[in-house]
Amino acid sequence: MTQWYYADASGQRQGPFSAEEMESHVRHAHLGTATLVWREGLPDWQPLSTVAEELNLQFDAPATPVADVAVPSADAPYTPPTADLATFQPVVAGPVVQAGLWKRFAASFLDGIVTTIISYALMIPLMLIGVSIMGVGGSDNPFAAGAGIASMLAIYPILFLAPCVYFGWMQSSSLQASLGKLAVGIKVVRTDGQRTGFWRGFLRSLAYLVFSMITCGLGVLISGLMVAFTERKQAPHDMLCDTLVVDKWAFTSFPERQRDELGVVTIVILVLAGLAILGTLAIYGVMGAMLMKDLS
Repeated sequence: MTQWYYADASGQRQGPFSAEEMESHVRHAHLGTATLVWREGLPDWQPLSTVAEELNLQFDAPATPVADVAVPSADAPYTPPTADLATFQPVVAGPVVQAGLWKRFAASFLDGIVTTIISYALMIPLMLIGVSIMGVGGSDNPFAAGAGIASMLAIYPILFLAPCVYFGWMQSSSLQASLGKLAVGIKVVRTDGQRTGFWRGFLRSLAYLVFSMITCGLGVLISGLMVAFTERKQAPHDMLCDTLVVDKWAFTSFPERQRDELGVVTIVILVLAGLAILGTLAIYGVMGAMLMKDLS
């Protein structure tokens, strides 16, 4: 597929875009006939009007001379495209579909599995190291005992840091979403549509964990109720960190692709989550019955 780039008013290269995305930019009046564009195979940057036929574009007026627009250097197209936060401009066109409670729950269920695997992958080696150090050094060696205890205590910060780093990294990337959110088609953005930075995503996750801890688990219920009933479907950690959870096509050149319905993937995840919850309750019920039988 041919990839296209264009130079914005400040001379910064934007892209890559498909031909369909370029057509959408023109349709939403983000590009004009004099906008400089480039694709692999062109000798230099060209006004958009000169490649309009190739892109199947229709303009009402001929191209006008380019004025006061910096032209990217000749080697600019050959450098890897960048999309840092300073130059990223969200497209605001039409209504924004907010992610509802059930999509967010399905995403959280998947992300809970991912963060649990990551956390245990980090904690188990530390536990083994701690046990090994204390075993080799013996209980009479205070240094070995101290080092072993320190490695064991390092497990507890991982329970907080691993999810925070995971969410901060994934949500500040070009994907703007964790694996769970990607699966159900939603993403995390600032309230103005901008991409979140790593530390904002990190603190957003930390705020959720701390809120859940200090409310003895009721924070999950409170967050769910706020997502269900607030106007912009924001949980407390969203309000604190100025974020929204929206459809993956929100704030893009294709807002018409947003969908408010759950979708097949979300429904499947919700069914699996329900079965997992029922299975867990059944196991606890059997264990409780056995304990009561032993006590009697």
